[in-house]
Amino acid sequence: MDPVTFRPRGMAQVGASYDAKPVWDIGRPQDAFVVLARNGAIQGKVLEVGCGTGELSLMAASMGLEVLGVDASPVAIAKAEAKAKERALNAHFKVWNVLMLQALEEKFDTVLDCGLFHALEDQDLTTFVSSLASVLRPGGRYLMLCFSDLQPGVFGPRRVTQDEIKSSFATGWRVDAIEPSRFFTSMTPNGALSWLASIEKT
Repeated sequence: MDPVTFRPRGMAQVGASYDAKPVWDIGRPQDAFVVLARNGAIQGKVLEVGCGTGELSLMAASMGLEVLGVDASPVAIAKAEAKAKERALNAHFKVWNVLMLQALEEKFDTVLDCGLFHALEDQDLTTFVSSLASVLRPGGRYLMLCFSDLQPGVFGPRRVTQDEIKSSFATGWRVDAIEPSRFFTSMTPNGALSWLASIEKT
C-alpha cells in the first residue's frame, strides 16, 4: 500500500475541498495553538498531521523548529510549499496518508493536529492512533484541537466527546488535559466549541 497515493476513507473528499478555499482555512494558525506555542508546549522536532495549507507548520518553523507537515491533498501541500517559499521559512511538506506515518521512518517530539481527528472515520481511529505512536518519541506530545460534542447543530465535522478521546488513547498514552477551546472557521467567526487535548506517549 502506497502511503502517498492511498487515502483513508473520507479523506479524498476533504482533499477535494482545497480546489476552492475550505471553511477551515482561515489564513492563520488557530488561536489555541498560538497560545500553546507562547507557553512553550510546541518543541523539538514537529510533525503536523492534516496540515492543509500549512499555517500551523509555518508558525512552528518561524519559531526555529524543524517541522514536517503532511496532508492527503496535493493541492493543499502545493499551497503550503508556496507559502513557505514566499515567507522564506524552512518548513517541509509531503503528500502522505496519516494512517501510515510509520513509512516516514522519522521520529518526532511533538505532533500537532488541528482538525484531523474529528475528520477521520470511526473505523480508522485505532489505526491512526497506532500510526501516531509509531512516529512519536516516548515522552513526546500529541496536541489536538477538534470539534466538541457540546457544539450545537449538525453542520460541519462530527462532534467528539471527551470519553472518545480518552478511550482512543487508553493504552500507551497519558491524557494530560482536555480543555474547552474554540475552533475558528470562515463560517464561525466567534469559534465553534471544541476540545484542546494534550496527550503524552508513555
